[in-house]
Amino acid sequence: MDEKFQKLIEIMETLRSEKGCPWDRAQTHDTLKRYLLEETYELIEAIEKKDINGIKEELGDLLLQIVFHSQIAREEGNFDINDVIDTISKKMIGRHPHVFGNAEFKTSEEVLNQWDERKKEEGKLCSSILEGIPPTLTALLRAYKIQSRVARVGFDWENTDGVIDKIKEELNEVEEAIKSGRKNETEEEIGDLLFSIVNLARFFKIDPETALRKTNRKFEERFKKLEELAREKGKNLKEMNLSEMDNLWEDIKNKEL
Repeated sequence: MDEKFQKLIEIMETLRSEKGCPWDRAQTHDTLKRYLLEETYELIEAIEKKDINGIKEELGDLLLQIVFHSQIAREEGNFDINDVIDTISKKMIGRHPHVFGNAEFKTSEEVLNQWDERKKEEGKLCSSILEGIPPTLTALLRAYKIQSRVARVGFDWENTDGVIDKIKEELNEVEEAIKSGRKNETEEEIGDLLFSIVNLARFFKIDPETALRKTNRKFEERFKKLEELAREKGKNLKEMNLSEMDNLWEDIKNKEL
């Protein structure tokens, strides 16, 4: 094992030892879940910002979480980091027979199709193509994965025209639900609309989660500029009307062109 990786393992062993850190000793698989999620999103943010040093640092933080969980499992007599590495190595070899075996796949679609077949051989996807999609995924990402899975067996729109028509249909149903005044129905129809929009993103191979994060970031940056412009004019946003704020918003958008 690489000396630097071994050193990291030993650091974690020390932190979890009687002479180590009280906080680290108190952690369990369950208490660490939030940190695992936080580190993952921080890595995604660094990737989206194309921050190479940030990516390096966040990969390290994520690796620490893996080593942390592996150390806990080792102490409980379940497995250790070597078992983790061995398991994923065997899985990658088994799921890539076109690289490590004699199979031949020429397209990404062919690779994905045989990936599901390999999962079935491993005892997964026994009764449904939708098995194995983590319920803890964000709703947008889970919708994307559900749609991608069913598309592999042909349950899909023929082209984007059908998807766009579906979006228009769902939007009309949202409007009708709003007019009816029934909140539960409105919620359901908005969910259907979002699901259809995710389908449109999938057709263009766009990750809806990434797309929405970019829009969130763009809105935040513009709104902060709006606050700054308001301050420069000696105004408080709460004292401005919507028309005044819209004018500032358009000025900000025009400067970006």
